[in-house]
Amino acid sequence: MEQAICVIPARGGSKRIPHKNIRPFHGEPVISYSIRAALDSGVFDEVMVSTDDEEIAYIARKCGASVPFMRSQKNADDHSTTNDALLEVLEQYRSFDRSFRYLVCVYATAPFVTADKLRALLATIRKQKAHEVIPVTAFSFPPQRAFVIGDDGFLSYRYPEYALSRSQDLPVHYHDIGQYYAYDTAAFIEGKGHVSGRRFPLIVERDEAQDIDTEEDWKEAELKYRLLKEAGRL
Repeated sequence: MEQAICVIPARGGSKRIPHKNIRPFHGEPVISYSIRAALDSGVFDEVMVSTDDEEIAYIARKCGASVPFMRSQKNADDHSTTNDALLEVLEQYRSFDRSFRYLVCVYATAPFVTADKLRALLATIRKQKAHEVIPVTAFSFPPQRAFVIGDDGFLSYRYPEYALSRSQDLPVHYHDIGQYYAYDTAAFIEGKGHVSGRRFPLIVERDEAQDIDTEEDWKEAELKYRLLKEAGRL
C-alpha cells in the first residue's frame, strides 16, 4: 500500500503578522482550515504539524493533527526553509521506521484549501507519475507586457519585443499559488528538497489564490473567503 503523509509547517516566529499561523480567520485559528481539509480528504496515513512553538502544537493537536515531535531550532530560524523542515520530518519518521510514498505539504495559512483539492492533488501525482505537482493560476495580466522604472524615473518595456503584441496573442503564464504541493518522496529526498524532474501543474481559479503576508493580504483573504463560501465554492 502506497502511504502518504501531509505535513503542515507552522513556525512560531512570524514577523510581519505575529502569531500568523494561529491567528483567528473568520473565528477559527487559520491553521485549523489546513488540518481539517487534510483530515477530511481521507487520503493521508498521517496528518502532522511541524512546529517549534508549544501553543501552535497545542492548537494543532486540538484540531486533530499529530505533533509527534517538535521542530529543531536549526530549522526554525529566519533563514530556514520549508524544504529544510520537510526533510527533517521525513528523517524523523524514518527513525520511527515509517516511510511514505508521497509527501504533501499544506501551508498553515491556506484557508482556501479543501478536502476535494487535496484528493485531486494526490490523484494527479499518482496518475501523471510526477515527481512534483504544483497548483498554479494564470497571471491576470501578461508579464511579457511589464514595465520597469529606470534610474531616470521613466518607464520602459521590460520586453520591448512584445510592446505592440495583443494580450490575447501572448502565451499564458502561470504562477505558484503558494498553498499546497505534492511530491514523490524519493525524488524529494534525492534532490534534498529541490525536485528537478517531472513537475506537473494543477490549475486553480485565480480568485482562489491569495498570498497572506501582510495585514492587507489578510483582510483581502477574509473577504475572498466569505464570497467563495457564499457561492458554495468552499
